[in-house]
Amino acid sequence: MEVILREDVLKIGKAGDKVDVKDGYARNYLIPKGLALGVTPANEKVIQVQREKKIRREQEAKADAFVAAKKLAAISCTIAMNAGEDDKLFGAVTSADVAETLNGEGVVVDKKDIVFEEEIPKLGIYYFKVKLHPEVTQRVKLWVVKK
Repeated sequence: MEVILREDVLKIGKAGDKVDVKDGYARNYLIPKGLALGVTPANEKVIQVQREKKIRREQEAKADAFVAAKKLAAISCTIAMNAGEDDKLFGAVTSADVAETLNGEGVVVDKKDIVFEEEIPKLGIYYFKVKLHPEVTQRVKLWVVKK
């Protein structure tokens, strides 16, 4: 039986692909779970509309990421930390600290999207990257100062 996949199915195909599968697999698993539709002109139209919506959403998300990247490019993040002799830090600068500081600057960033380029052992100037989209990252300057 030929079906059109609505979602990616492991070892079968990707969303929007027309694939030929066994009748029982299509009737008992793919179609009831909403993973596929039978091949008809109406269903082909439905899949095409879904594909266009997905592309539009991805383009909007990428555009939003570029806007956020421009905001981040203009920001210099400053974090005050306790430090001892030779400006060595007592604690660690975490991605949660950086995310909180950036949120205070008006840029909403999740701590999972922050990647440090190097370890931060003492006071100084460092850089980190923010993953805003799979195709968009922005490098930001981080000032670690004494509290």
